Amino acid sequence: MRFLSIFLLLFTINLYSQTEKDTLSNPEAFELGEVILYGNTTKNKINQQELTQFNKKDVAEALNILPSVILNNVGSRNESSVYVRGFDIRSVPIYIDGVPVYMPFDGYADLSRFTTADLSKIEVSKGYSSILYGPNALGGTINLISTRPQGAFDLKAKAGLLTGNGFNNYVSVGTNQDAFYLQTVYTQFDRDYLNLSHNFEITGTETDLERNNSYRKDRKFTAKAGFTPNATDEYSISYINQKGEKGQPVYLGNDATVKLRYWQWPYWDKESVYFISRTQLGNKTQIKSRVYKDNYENQLKSFDNDLYTTQTKKSSFTSFYKDETYGGNLEVNIDFEKHRLSSAFHYKRDKHQANNLGDLPEHLSDDTYSIGIEDVYLLKNQAKLIVGSSYNIRKSLEAEDTKIINPDGSFESFPKNDNQALNGQTAIYFPITKNLEINSTLSYKTRFATMKDRYSYKMGTAIPNPDLKSEGALNAELGVTYKKGKLQLIPELFFSALHNTIQSVNNVEPGISQMQNTGKSQFYGADLSIGYQILKNLDAALHYTFIQRKNRSNPELLFTDVPENHLFAYVKYHPVKNLSLNLNGEFADKRYSTSYGVSSPAYYVLHTHLGYDFKNGLQMESGVNNILDRNYTLTEGYPEQGRNYYFSLLYQFHLEKGK
Repeated sequence: MRFLSIFLLLFTINLYSQTEKDTLSNPEAFELGEVILYGNTTKNKINQQELTQFNKKDVAEALNILPSVILNNVGSRNESSVYVRGFDIRSVPIYIDGVPVYMPFDGYADLSRFTTADLSKIEVSKGYSSILYGPNALGGTINLISTRPQGAFDLKAKAGLLTGNGFNNYVSVGTNQDAFYLQTVYTQFDRDYLNLSHNFEITGTETDLERNNSYRKDRKFTAKAGFTPNATDEYSISYINQKGEKGQPVYLGNDATVKLRYWQWPYWDKESVYFISRTQLGNKTQIKSRVYKDNYENQLKSFDNDLYTTQTKKSSFTSFYKDETYGGNLEVNIDFEKHRLSSAFHYKRDKHQANNLGDLPEHLSDDTYSIGIEDVYLLKNQAKLIVGSSYNIRKSLEAEDTKIINPDGSFESFPKNDNQALNGQTAIYFPITKNLEINSTLSYKTRFATMKDRYSYKMGTAIPNPDLKSEGALNAELGVTYKKGKLQLIPELFFSALHNTIQSVNNVEPGISQMQNTGKSQFYGADLSIGYQILKNLDAALHYTFIQRKNRSNPELLFTDVPENHLFAYVKYHPVKNLSLNLNGEFADKRYSTSYGVSSPAYYVLHTHLGYDFKNGLQMESGVNNILDRNYTLTEGYPEQGRNYYFSLLYQFHLEKGK
């Protein structure tokens, strides 16, 4: 509690300034999709230029460059995810333009499926986040903000090749005619295989350096139409259609309890439509609304062996998921002389349907409600005080237990698990000098247990726990931003005290796990970001994170997937005006892959990127990832890609309005 005591003391005396928007510096940003964060958010953003310079083709890879955001590959499902200050994305929800897009069943989202070609920027809130986002933001939020056309005619296209017989292509076409705008984007990302390091030791399971069953194919089509009748009002409707398929490479580690899985997903599809509006009423009141509907469908095939042709064993199956979510939120902002009062109401219905081939489907459904209020009060010297609170309700509507069949052939129902949770937070911001800003935030946030947390047998490897309670966290942060001349320095301390922690407990029975409220836990640590312009055409930066996660109620139960020390650094060099070079690298300590101590060793990797602008709308990109060909893992037993190459050509055409 020593860290918490220090934070609470400093909270009463420390202030810091804010940056509300960066739309002017990023004109293609879809402003309507932002949730305005009254704080120094520049340090928690990734813009479109950075996505290109670091060759971040999907959201998971992109987020890994931020301090306290750790990339994780869920090896057993071939999914990519991140942890934010120790919290996984069940506790840090994913949004597109402020619309929640995480899976209804388990609260996760495979971030490798979300390509970056149609994004203007990514905004991350760590610990403290606006009440206006809605429920389940226990450890923060991640908002993917799309693009919006600016010219009378905008065209962007990319054709790219990469190691593993891969393709990375997209085309974007849009127009802005003042009173309305239209845009369509199509992206393609394919890879036949993931190539392994030459330092990988060939085994009987993996007989060459082309990782078996590591293919992926992704297509995404997005369309957006907007109406802007005047300078303040805007109405937009967006449509997203994603189609994917992937294989699951088999486990190659030393944990004797892990059973080999021969899995493939013939389809992993998502279809979304959402409407966003902003209406100004008089000089002081603004109403913003979002309405959305998502459909998720995927098929999983489990085969007998690595030939992926037969399904005769008891362990083999064909599984179907068909999930649906719909809902909306209404936000009202009222401006007074010295403060802005905001209120928001959220509603979301989640439906899950799943079955194996030949079986009756299981049905689960929840309703989630949230009502919140937030007040931003202007103090002296541009300081701001923010207070907010919300009340969240989750009602279990349907929860079938497929293991218990009634005489009439229907499924028995699990006990319902209705939960309520109260959230509260406060923050204060103040510029000490022209170059120095200090922040202090304190928030109590909650997360409801997901359907999977409560009801899943996990294909016979787990025991359901319908009595799971929501978990809560008291998050505190103290940070400083110092900018002077060529130097930028951002140190931060953070602390989270969790109770009713929802955690997977392995071997509650031999080989069987269960999600449990494991009691009290603590996450604490520090970030350090340093940026320096060495020369006019040479600059460097470093992001370092130290984090400790401890289960105070059961110290022997280990948290997984987050290293104690993580470092990301880069050097950017422009030897001539049109040429850019980028060398970046990452170091991470060992991390646990299971709660009983199986770990993935420490590693370091280096990457490089070269870009050239031909000044006629044509650009070239090329680079090498994992230059040293390191053999490393993020999850024990699932080796990452060895040295790999990419090459792309990009073309942009922009026609100004009125020409």
